[in-house]
Amino acid sequence: MMNDIIDKLLNSNEPSVRYKVLVNMLGEKPKSAKIRKLQEEIKSSPRVKLLLSERRKKREIPHHPYRKWYGAHWVLATLADIGYPAKDKSLIPLREQVLNWLFSEDHQKHIRMIKGRTRRCASQESNALYSLLTLGLADERTEELANRLVKWQWSDGGWNCDRNPQASNSSFWESLIPLRALSLHARITGNKKSKEAAKRASEVFLKRHLFKRQKDGKIMNEQFLELHYPCYWRYDILFGLKVMAEAGFIKDKRCKDALDILESKRLPDGGFPAEARLYRVSDKSSTSCSRVDWGGTGKKRMNEFITADAVFVLKKAERNPLCPPCQGDKNSPSSNKGNL
Repeated sequence: MMNDIIDKLLNSNEPSVRYKVLVNMLGEKPKSAKIRKLQEEIKSSPRVKLLLSERRKKREIPHHPYRKWYGAHWVLATLADIGYPAKDKSLIPLREQVLNWLFSEDHQKHIRMIKGRTRRCASQESNALYSLLTLGLADERTEELANRLVKWQWSDGGWNCDRNPQASNSSFWESLIPLRALSLHARITGNKKSKEAAKRASEVFLKRHLFKRQKDGKIMNEQFLELHYPCYWRYDILFGLKVMAEAGFIKDKRCKDALDILESKRLPDGGFPAEARLYRVSDKSSTSCSRVDWGGTGKKRMNEFITADAVFVLKKAERNPLCPPCQGDKNSPSSNKGNL
């Protein structure tokens, strides 16, 4: 059954889906001629053309870089996740938009220290760090982004932008992408501080089994159990498991419950669905809109992007992605809601 799914994904019209399967699932070398050719196909694909369609003569996107979901910040983050080829100089104007924003005086004003903790939406700096490293556009400023993330890390291992002086726990939403970015930075540069920061950040998730409250084991947020693509800065268990797989923590036994839930969502045809989405498809530049449809949603139909990421996670966890759909754990979580 899963062989059929792999074949279906390898015959997808979407080259980024084929890229994910070939590199992440089947072990093709990212620098091979075959993959480089496929990345050129990604570069000219309809979805990428839509992502970059608002660029003007100077190759910039005429919106604030953080404008959801079509500002330069989000475009670069998405390109990095779908296998866009590295070192494309035409993306440098978008890099400059993002870094000029993150290093601006106005942006610095939003970095506050309250009761000994830096209150910062660290997903912003870390998405930029991850994107520029992945896309081969890093320079000395990306090193400063990594330094800032390490400096802002809370004592429990994560990050949070909550200005409430009593807030003492890190945010899942603000901590996952820093974990992703710093672990990548450590792998590329060998930076020991980034490696240690990523290890500490992983504990924010692992000690909560990726979705449970520590105090009673109940679900922190029902949306954490829904599958989405893209997640942007939001969190769900598939995104969490994907980052754990990339960072080398997926075999930790505390990932088990989340992996069980993921396996239980496998469809009869072997694929996985996008159960909800965090964007609205529109050709207009409106907040939270995307010009790109990432495969649609529906609990009974396969989404290729979700499926490609899910089989990657299962392989890295050494759970046989060729086995039939799991029936789930009889003790799987109920519908209890909860917070950190």
